[in-house]
Amino acid sequence: MGRMPPAKRPASPGPFTPLDFQLVLLRRMADHNPDLVEDARHALGVSVAQMREANRRWQAMRHAPRSRGAVSRYRSILGEAESVTPRRIGDLSCEAFLWPVPLWPDLRFEVLVAPGGVAWNEWLVRAPGAAGPGMRTLEDLTPWSCTVDEAARAFAPARPLEGTAPTRWGLAFTAPDGAGVRRDCVAEFAWGLLQRVTVAGP
Repeated sequence: MGRMPPAKRPASPGPFTPLDFQLVLLRRMADHNPDLVEDARHALGVSVAQMREANRRWQAMRHAPRSRGAVSRYRSILGEAESVTPRRIGDLSCEAFLWPVPLWPDLRFEVLVAPGGVAWNEWLVRAPGAAGPGMRTLEDLTPWSCTVDEAARAFAPARPLEGTAPTRWGLAFTAPDGAGVRRDCVAEFAWGLLQRVTVAGP
């Protein structure tokens, strides 16, 4: 009787790439804006299965027993940061690491790192020097049009709200509609990018 051939080992997945990371960002946004995510997915030339697999691998990396720190993880995926800037937020001194995101050329992925290497925040912000959106009314608050800090500044005072899931944020504020009537609103963000706005009342 002949010897059985050795069992083939499953092929190990390749490195987690900047493309995979963009799919992770899109995966969280698909709950709110599936059409926009679908267009972006086609533009990137990837399948739904690839998006699902990228998200699975991302979650596995984040929850691994010996998971590396946030900055090391992002460096391994996105390369060296485009810039590292000291930042002070209230009493907290930290460093802001910025990486470009090809899918949104005018945005950067920002990781705020406190002393000791702990990541305090991870989200999309406007790129330094890039022109932000001119926002004056509710009609200007379209999906993917602005970041958390841009909406908060445009419609100050805004009150931060606890997100419904990790990587989600909310803002409550008052903004005029097209007729100039001020309305109470709640804006929802994923990875720091606006997803939808809910307006109270009729």
